[in-house]
Amino acid sequence: MNTHAPVEARHRTSRAGSARLAFERSGPRTVVRTALAHSPLRLLTPRNHGHAAWAYTSSFGGGLVDGDHVSLEVDVAPDATALLSTQGANRVYRSPRGCRSDLTARVEEGALLAVVPDPTVCFTGARYAQTLDVRLATGASLVLVDLVTSGREASGERWAFSHYTSTLRVSVRDRALVDERWLLDPTHGPLAERLGRFNAMASVLLVGPALASAREALSARVAALPVSSRAALIPSVSPLGTEGLMLRAAAVSVEALLRCTREWLAFLPPLLGDDPWARRV
Repeated sequence: MNTHAPVEARHRTSRAGSARLAFERSGPRTVVRTALAHSPLRLLTPRNHGHAAWAYTSSFGGGLVDGDHVSLEVDVAPDATALLSTQGANRVYRSPRGCRSDLTARVEEGALLAVVPDPTVCFTGARYAQTLDVRLATGASLVLVDLVTSGREASGERWAFSHYTSTLRVSVRDRALVDERWLLDPTHGPLAERLGRFNAMASVLLVGPALASAREALSARVAALPVSSRAALIPSVSPLGTEGLMLRAAAVSVEALLRCTREWLAFLPPLLGDDPWARRV
């Protein structure tokens, strides 16, 4: 088998993969009850020192190629605590037919799900669509991060992809809390001009009773920040009734935005019993 096939040849091969994860409480800890993946998706479930169970997704080939469609179903049982992240950045290669990623999650009463993936990086000519659909039962909590960058800026590929769309739906007790769609498409105007000096954007969503104190502290912290022209990072905060909070930021530097979101999520390691970023290089 030739493992060194040219990149363009690999891009002509479309793949469809699905995966399923299920977490449940077992005594004082959460365990992975089900972890089943079909290529090109892979699931890693490393041990940690806390009471939460962790799972990381990755894909064979290091990213999504033309025609790929991957989907992941996640179930978090009552009173369980789960972290879902990625092994690295979500790279989307040149894809005239497009690539797609779908996440559907159900979080039961008293459970906490933290979805904290690495950034999405779309290469020149990439077409990408993702859907994040999370359904929370009474008393369930959610941390969700969605971060997109301008692409391979060092290679001159700044906002050079062909299409990006991200749909986020979150419901609490079957009532819609968030239903929104981001669309970045150069047919509506050159992306680099429209996005100006910014090279990354992030959304951080906190929902549920386990995050009440974190929402209050972050809301006050971001609201108190001074507003200055030509700032390298511009944050905003939007309460979602009494149950949720949406934080957003746009930044000139991807690294600065990552630092900012990690600072916002400083409350998360104590809720997991371990720090998922402590061993990240």
